[in-house]
Amino acid sequence: MSRIAIGSDHAGFRRKQEIREYLVKLGHKVVDLGCPSPERCDYPDYARKVAESVAKKRCEKGILICGTGIGMSIAANKIPGIRAAVCWSPYTARMAAEHNWANVLCLPGRVQSTSQVLRVVRTWLDSKPEEGRHKRRIEKISKLDIQRC
Repeated sequence: MSRIAIGSDHAGFRRKQEIREYLVKLGHKVVDLGCPSPERCDYPDYARKVAESVAKKRCEKGILICGTGIGMSIAANKIPGIRAAVCWSPYTARMAAEHNWANVLCLPGRVQSTSQVLRVVRTWLDSKPEEGRHKRRIEKISKLDIQRC
C-alpha cells in the first residue's frame, strides 16, 4: 500500500477526516499535514506541505481538499514535480491517473457527498499510469518544471 499525504483547509476539514479514515481502512499509511481544525485558514499553506511531501518523495501520493478543490490544485501545481488534478467523478479520477499521471488528487469539501468523494478516491488509487503517448506527454510537462525558474 501507499504512503499518502493528506491536507485541507477549513472548508475541507470534515471531508479530510472521512478520507483519512477510509484510506487507513484500505491499508494505506496516511500522513496528515493539516489543517488541524475547522477554524478558518489559508489553503496554499496546506497545498504546499502536501505537494512538497510528494515532490520530495516522502509520500508517494497526496490528497488535498478545499471547498471546490480548485484553489488547492492551483497552489499545489506551483511545486515542481507535482501534477495535481481536481477530480469530481470516477471518470476524471481515472483519466487523471492513467493519462496525466496525477500524483496529487484535489477534491471538493463542499460540493459532493462523502460516498461520491470516496468513489473518486478509490478510482484514482486503483488506476495506474499508462505508458506510450502518455509518457511522452508527461516528459514534456516535466520539462516545463525545469523551464520555470
